[in-house]
Amino acid sequence: MTPGLLSVLLLLAGAVLAVVAVRTLRLPALFGYVLVGVVLGPNALGWVRESTQTETLAEFGIVFLMFTLGLEFSLPRLRAMRGLVFGVGGLQVLLTSSMVLLAGLAFGLDWRSGLVLGGALAMSSTAMVGKLLVERHELESLHGRLVMGVLLFQDLAVVPLLILIPALAGEGPDLLQTLGMALLKGAVVLALVIAVGPGLTRRWFHLVAERRSEELFMLNVLLTTLALAALTEAAGLSAALGAFLAGMLISETEYRYQVEADIRPFRDVLLGLFFVTVGMHLNVLGVLAEWQEVLLLTLLLMSVKAVLAMLAARTASKDRVGVMRTGIYLAQAGEFALVLLSLAEEAGVLEARIMASALPAVILSMLATPLLIEHSPRLLRRFNGSEWMNQALQLTQIAMRSMGAEQHVVICGYGRTGQQLARVLARDGVSFIALDTDPQHVQSAAATGETVVFGDAARREVLQAAGIQRARALVITFAETQVALAVLAQAQALRPDLPVLVRTRDDQDIERLRAAGATEVVAEVMEASVMLASQTLMLAGVPLNRVLREMREMREQRYDLFRGFFHGITDDDDGAAPRLQALQLPPVARAVGRTLGDCGLDGSGVVVKAVRRGPGPALVPDADLRFEAGDTLVLLGTPEQLAAAELVLI
Repeated sequence: MTPGLLSVLLLLAGAVLAVVAVRTLRLPALFGYVLVGVVLGPNALGWVRESTQTETLAEFGIVFLMFTLGLEFSLPRLRAMRGLVFGVGGLQVLLTSSMVLLAGLAFGLDWRSGLVLGGALAMSSTAMVGKLLVERHELESLHGRLVMGVLLFQDLAVVPLLILIPALAGEGPDLLQTLGMALLKGAVVLALVIAVGPGLTRRWFHLVAERRSEELFMLNVLLTTLALAALTEAAGLSAALGAFLAGMLISETEYRYQVEADIRPFRDVLLGLFFVTVGMHLNVLGVLAEWQEVLLLTLLLMSVKAVLAMLAARTASKDRVGVMRTGIYLAQAGEFALVLLSLAEEAGVLEARIMASALPAVILSMLATPLLIEHSPRLLRRFNGSEWMNQALQLTQIAMRSMGAEQHVVICGYGRTGQQLARVLARDGVSFIALDTDPQHVQSAAATGETVVFGDAARREVLQAAGIQRARALVITFAETQVALAVLAQAQALRPDLPVLVRTRDDQDIERLRAAGATEVVAEVMEASVMLASQTLMLAGVPLNRVLREMREMREQRYDLFRGFFHGITDDDDGAAPRLQALQLPPVARAVGRTLGDCGLDGSGVVVKAVRRGPGPALVPDADLRFEAGDTLVLLGTPEQLAAAELVLI
C-alpha cells in the first residue's frame, strides 16, 4: 500500500470515529476533525504527515467555505439590517481589531502580524452561534438581532482581509503601493462582478439547465467556482475571494438552492480536511506543557471580545440584559479565524510561534461556546441583579393576565398557527392565554387587546403563572420537537392529567411526543396529504359526500380523539353536539378498582377516548383496563351524557 493511500485511509477512519464521538456529545463536527489532526498528526502519533496533497485539499475546503458564504449573501437582508450590521457590527470589528493590534505592538509583534491577528480574532463563529440561536428560538429576540447583525458584518469583513493578506506578504518600501494596488484590484473586481456578473451568470446557467443533465449542472458549478478562484489568484488576490464572488453571483439566480444542496457534500468533506490540517499544526505537547498560559490567553480573548461586543451593542440598545447576552454570544473566535490565520501563515505574514499560541486559544474558545451560552442565564443572574427583577416582573405580568381564568386554554407559541387557533377559540367563547418569546408578536397582539404575554413555556414558573393548574388544555403550536419535549416535561410535572395537543411537521417524532405525554400530535404532512387527496378527488369528479366521508375516515384512523367523533352529529343544536371532557377520579370514586367494562357506561352514549395515569403516554381504554385513583378520563359525549356519566363514575 502506498504511503499516500495509507494516509487517506487513516484520515477517513479517524474522521468517522471522531465525528461520531463528538456528535454523540452534541458538539460540532469541527472538533472531531481537529481532534483527528491533533492525534494523527506529526506532533502526536505522527501517522500522517503534512503533504502537498493534504494542503491542496485543505485549500479546496477554504474555497468551498467561502463559496457557501457568498451563496448565502443577501443584499435585501443586508439593506434591512444595515443599522445593526454597519453600526454595531462595524464597531465591534474595529474595536477588537484595534485592541489586538495595539496589544501585539506592545509585545513586539510586527504591525502586519498584529493587523491580521486582530482581524482574525475579531471573527466569531457564524455557524455555531447561528445554530444555537435557532435551536433556542432567540433569533427574533433583541440579543438575537444584535448578534446576527454583528455576524453578518464579520462575514463581510472577511473579504477585505482576503485581499490584504497576500499583499501584506510584500517587503520593503513598495508595501504601501502593493496594498493600495490590492485594494484597487479588489474594488474593480467587486464592481465588475456586481455590474456585469448577475446577467451573464443567469444566462449561462439557463443554457446549462436546459440540457437537463444533473452531471453537467454539477460540473458547471465546480467550473464556475474554481475558475473565479483561479482568476482572482492570478490577479494577485486570494482564491477564496474568487469563490466568494462565485457564490454571490449564483445567489442572485433561481438556481441558488439547488446549487447549495449539490455543493454541500463537497464543502463539508473538504472543509473537514482543512480542519484536520489545522489540528496537525497544533502542538499538543506544547499546549499541555504551557496549559496555564493557553488557558489564560483563552480567557483573556473571550473576556475582551465579550466586553468590546457589549460596548458596541450598547450603542444600539440600552437593555442591559440584551447587551450582556450579545457579548456572551460573540465571545468566541470562529471558523473564519482559523481560515485567516492559516492563509496568513502560508503567506508568511504570521510566524509559527504566533500560530502556536493563537490556534489553541481559538479552538478552546469555540469549544467553550455551547456551554457558555447554555449557562448564560445563570451567569446573568449572578452578575446582573436586575435580571431577577426582570424575570419576576415578567412572571407577575403573566399571572395578572391569567388571574381569574378558569378552564382556559394555554397556547404555547403565537405565530401564524397560534394566532389562527386563538381566533377560533375567541369566536367560540373559549378563554385562552398565549405565551410567546417573540417581542414583536407580543407587542402587536397586546396592542389589539389579545391575551398574549411574553414568556418561555419551557420554564415551569411561566406555566404556573399562566394558570396551568386551572387550565382545560395546553396546545404547543410551534413545530420544534426539542422545545416541545421540554414544555411537555414541565406540563407533566405540574399537571399530568392535562390534555396536551402538539404540532409537528411530519410523522417522525409522533411517538416521542406521545411518550413524553402528548394527548394528540397533529402532523402537518398528514393534514396536507388529506387536503391534497380531497381536492384531487373533487377535481376527478368524485361526489362531495363521498370525499367528506373519506376525509373523516382518514382522520379517524390517524387521530385517536377523532374516532367516533362524527357519529350521530347533527347541525340542529350546537349546544347538544358531542364534546370532549377531562374527568379526574378521586380516591373515593365509584370507578376506582373497577374495569371499564364494569363501570356501567355501556349504552350511555359516552365514549372513553383516553386514560391518563401520571407522566407518560395515555393508556388504551379497553374493556379490561382497571381504573385507579388519580386517573384522568378523556370522555366524549353530549353535555347531558357527560353529566350522567360523571354521576356513574364519581
